[in-house]
Amino acid sequence: MNGGTRVMEADIAGTAACAGVLNQARWYAVRTRSRHEKLVARQLENQGIESFLPVVTKVHNWSDRRKQVEEPLFSGYTFLRMIHSSDERVRVLRTQGVVGFVGVQGSGIPIPDHQIEDVKTLLNSKMAYQERPFLHIGQRVRVRGGALDGMEGILVAENGDRSLVISVEPIQRSLCVRVAGYDVEAVSRS
Repeated sequence: MNGGTRVMEADIAGTAACAGVLNQARWYAVRTRSRHEKLVARQLENQGIESFLPVVTKVHNWSDRRKQVEEPLFSGYTFLRMIHSSDERVRVLRTQGVVGFVGVQGSGIPIPDHQIEDVKTLLNSKMAYQERPFLHIGQRVRVRGGALDGMEGILVAENGDRSLVISVEPIQRSLCVRVAGYDVEAVSRS
Protein backbone atom coordinates (compact mmCIF):
# COMPACT_ATOMS: atom_id res chain seq x y z
CA MET A 1 0.00 0.00 0.00
CA ASN A 2 2.86 2.35 0.84
CA GLY A 3 4.52 1.66 -2.51
CA GLY A 4 1.29 2.45 -4.37
CA THR A 5 0.92 5.71 -2.48
CA ARG A 6 4.45 6.78 -3.41
CA VAL A 7 3.81 6.06 -7.11
CA MET A 8 0.59 8.08 -6.97
CA GLU A 9 2.40 10.99 -5.25
CA ALA A 10 5.12 10.88 -7.93
CA ASP A 11 2.47 10.94 -10.68
CA ILE A 12 0.77 13.95 -9.08
CA ALA A 13 4.13 15.74 -8.70
CA GLY A 14 5.01 14.95 -12.33
CA THR A 15 1.63 16.23 -13.53
CA ALA A 16 2.08 19.43 -11.53
CA ALA A 17 5.56 19.91 -13.02
CA CYS A 18 4.16 19.45 -16.55
CA ALA A 19 1.36 21.92 -15.81
CA GLY A 20 3.99 24.42 -14.66
CA VAL A 21 5.83 24.06 -17.97
CA LEU A 22 2.58 24.41 -19.93
CA ASN A 23 1.72 27.62 -18.06
CA GLN A 24 5.09 29.22 -18.81
CA ALA A 25 5.41 31.78 -21.57
CA ARG A 26 7.43 30.33 -24.46
CA TRP A 27 8.82 31.81 -27.67
CA TYR A 28 7.09 31.00 -30.96
CA ALA A 29 7.60 32.16 -34.54
CA VAL A 30 4.75 33.39 -36.69
CA ARG A 31 4.85 33.68 -40.46
CA THR A 32 3.81 37.12 -41.66
CA ARG A 33 2.57 38.53 -44.91
CA SER A 34 5.31 39.95 -47.09
CA ARG A 35 6.78 43.15 -45.59
CA HIS A 36 4.37 43.08 -42.59
CA GLU A 37 6.91 42.03 -39.93
CA LYS A 38 7.13 45.45 -38.21
CA LEU A 39 3.36 45.93 -38.27
CA VAL A 40 2.80 42.49 -36.72
CA ALA A 41 5.40 43.11 -33.98
CA ARG A 42 3.85 46.49 -33.16
CA GLN A 43 0.31 45.09 -33.05
CA LEU A 44 1.34 42.18 -30.83
CA GLU A 45 2.99 44.62 -28.39
CA ASN A 46 -0.20 46.74 -28.42
CA GLN A 47 -2.12 43.60 -27.42
CA GLY A 48 0.26 43.02 -24.50
CA ILE A 49 2.08 40.12 -26.18
CA GLU A 50 5.87 40.31 -25.99
CA SER A 51 7.37 40.27 -29.47
CA PHE A 52 10.87 40.23 -30.91
CA LEU A 53 11.72 41.34 -34.42
CA PRO A 54 15.46 41.19 -35.08
CA VAL A 55 16.39 43.92 -37.56
CA VAL A 56 19.58 44.81 -39.40
CA THR A 57 20.56 48.10 -40.97
CA LYS A 58 21.38 47.88 -44.66
CA VAL A 59 22.45 50.59 -47.07
CA HIS A 60 20.28 50.94 -50.17
CA ASN A 61 21.67 52.76 -53.19
CA TRP A 62 19.34 54.58 -55.54
CA SER A 63 20.39 56.63 -58.55
CA ASP A 64 19.96 59.89 -56.63
CA ARG A 65 20.76 58.92 -53.01
CA ARG A 66 21.94 56.37 -50.47
CA LYS A 67 19.82 55.52 -47.47
CA GLN A 68 20.20 53.31 -44.41
CA VAL A 69 17.13 51.11 -43.96
CA GLU A 70 16.21 48.77 -41.11
CA GLU A 71 15.12 45.40 -42.46
CA PRO A 72 14.04 42.23 -40.68
CA LEU A 73 16.89 39.77 -40.21
CA PHE A 74 14.53 36.88 -40.97
CA SER A 75 12.10 38.24 -43.54
CA GLY A 76 8.59 36.88 -43.22
CA TYR A 77 8.88 36.00 -39.51
CA THR A 78 8.19 37.66 -36.16
CA PHE A 79 8.84 36.04 -32.79
CA LEU A 80 6.46 36.26 -29.85
CA ARG A 81 6.42 35.05 -26.27
CA MET A 82 3.15 33.70 -24.93
CA ILE A 83 1.49 31.01 -22.89
CA HIS A 84 0.21 28.58 -25.49
CA SER A 85 -3.56 28.35 -25.14
CA SER A 86 -6.33 28.24 -27.71
CA ASP A 87 -7.48 31.76 -26.75
CA GLU A 88 -3.97 33.19 -27.16
CA ARG A 89 -3.47 31.36 -30.46
CA VAL A 90 -6.70 32.80 -31.84
CA ARG A 91 -5.76 36.29 -30.61
CA VAL A 92 -2.41 36.06 -32.41
CA LEU A 93 -3.90 34.57 -35.59
CA ARG A 94 -6.43 37.43 -35.75
CA THR A 95 -3.61 39.97 -35.75
CA GLN A 96 -3.42 41.79 -39.07
CA GLY A 97 -0.54 40.46 -41.18
CA VAL A 98 -0.13 37.13 -39.35
CA VAL A 99 -0.33 34.15 -41.71
CA GLY A 100 0.12 31.42 -39.10
CA PHE A 101 2.34 29.80 -36.51
CA VAL A 102 5.50 28.02 -37.63
CA GLY A 103 5.11 24.35 -36.81
CA VAL A 104 3.39 21.14 -37.68
CA GLN A 105 -0.03 21.93 -39.17
CA GLY A 106 0.29 25.51 -37.90
CA SER A 107 0.20 24.45 -34.25
CA GLY A 108 3.35 26.32 -33.28
CA ILE A 109 6.59 24.78 -32.06
CA PRO A 110 8.16 26.38 -28.97
CA ILE A 111 11.58 27.90 -29.59
CA PRO A 112 14.08 27.39 -26.75
CA ASP A 113 14.72 30.64 -24.86
CA HIS A 114 18.48 30.34 -25.35
CA GLN A 115 18.12 30.47 -29.16
CA ILE A 116 16.26 33.80 -29.01
CA GLU A 117 18.72 35.10 -26.38
CA ASP A 118 21.64 34.07 -28.62
CA VAL A 119 20.22 36.11 -31.52
CA LYS A 120 19.65 39.11 -29.23
CA THR A 121 23.18 38.84 -27.81
CA LEU A 122 24.76 38.63 -31.27
CA LEU A 123 22.81 41.63 -32.58
CA ASN A 124 23.58 43.71 -29.47
CA SER A 125 27.30 42.83 -29.66
CA LYS A 126 27.74 44.70 -32.96
CA MET A 127 30.15 41.95 -34.06
CA ALA A 128 30.31 41.13 -37.76
CA TYR A 129 28.35 38.05 -38.76
CA GLN A 130 27.12 36.40 -41.92
CA GLU A 131 23.77 34.82 -42.57
CA ARG A 132 24.00 31.17 -43.54
CA PRO A 133 21.47 28.76 -44.93
CA PHE A 134 20.26 26.19 -42.42
CA LEU A 135 21.94 22.96 -43.48
CA HIS A 136 20.94 19.53 -42.24
CA ILE A 137 23.24 16.57 -41.83
CA GLY A 138 22.41 14.28 -44.74
CA GLN A 139 21.55 17.18 -47.05
CA ARG A 140 23.08 17.49 -50.53
CA VAL A 141 25.45 20.49 -50.59
CA ARG A 142 27.94 22.24 -52.91
CA VAL A 143 31.24 23.86 -51.86
CA ARG A 144 31.60 27.52 -52.86
CA GLY A 145 35.14 28.80 -53.35
CA GLY A 146 38.56 27.43 -52.56
CA ALA A 147 40.22 24.28 -53.87
CA LEU A 148 36.94 22.33 -53.63
CA ASP A 149 34.82 24.90 -55.50
CA GLY A 150 31.79 23.31 -57.16
CA MET A 151 32.22 19.92 -55.48
CA GLU A 152 28.90 18.36 -54.48
CA GLY A 153 28.14 15.69 -51.95
CA ILE A 154 26.24 14.79 -48.80
CA LEU A 155 26.94 16.74 -45.60
CA VAL A 156 27.86 14.47 -42.68
CA ALA A 157 29.16 15.00 -39.15
CA GLU A 158 31.67 12.79 -37.41
CA ASN A 159 33.11 13.69 -34.01
CA GLY A 160 31.75 17.21 -34.43
CA ASP A 161 33.51 17.83 -37.77
CA ARG A 162 31.50 18.66 -40.86
CA SER A 163 32.53 16.58 -43.83
CA LEU A 164 31.41 16.09 -47.39
CA VAL A 165 30.85 12.60 -48.75
CA ILE A 166 31.48 12.29 -52.49
CA SER A 167 30.05 9.16 -54.05
CA VAL A 168 30.70 7.33 -57.29
CA GLU A 169 27.30 5.67 -57.42
CA PRO A 170 27.80 3.08 -60.21
CA ILE A 171 30.66 1.43 -58.31
CA GLN A 172 29.14 2.16 -54.88
CA ARG A 173 32.25 3.79 -53.44
CA SER A 174 32.56 7.03 -51.47
CA LEU A 175 35.23 9.45 -50.32
CA CYS A 176 34.93 11.80 -47.36
CA VAL A 177 36.61 15.22 -47.15
CA ARG A 178 36.53 17.63 -44.21
CA VAL A 179 34.80 20.91 -45.17
CA ALA A 180 35.19 22.89 -41.94
CA GLY A 181 36.14 26.42 -42.97
CA TYR A 182 34.66 26.08 -46.46
CA ASP A 183 31.53 27.88 -47.53
CA VAL A 184 28.86 25.33 -48.44
CA GLU A 185 25.38 25.88 -49.82
CA ALA A 186 22.36 23.64 -50.16
CA VAL A 187 21.82 22.13 -53.60
CA SER A 188 18.25 22.48 -54.78
CA ARG A 189 16.62 19.27 -55.90
CA SER A 190 15.72 19.29 -59.56
